[in-house]
Amino acid sequence: MAKDIENPCVSLCQLNSELCVSCGRTREEIRKWRGMKRPEKMATVQKAAARMKAIAKRKGKG
Repeated sequence: MAKDIENPCVSLCQLNSELCVSCGRTREEIRKWRGMKRPEKMATVQKAAARMKAIAKRKGKG
């Protein structure tokens, strides 16, 4: 059996509108996480990582 995808949650939930600025997931992705299949989780983790990179880039410019 394939290894489970690790939840990107860092237990510091900070929702800014629809996005958690701690893990990079949307409110909807957080809500659906437990019911997602492996491919959906992989995609969500990749999108969250890209969002976190964008957030860090914006903070660096501020």
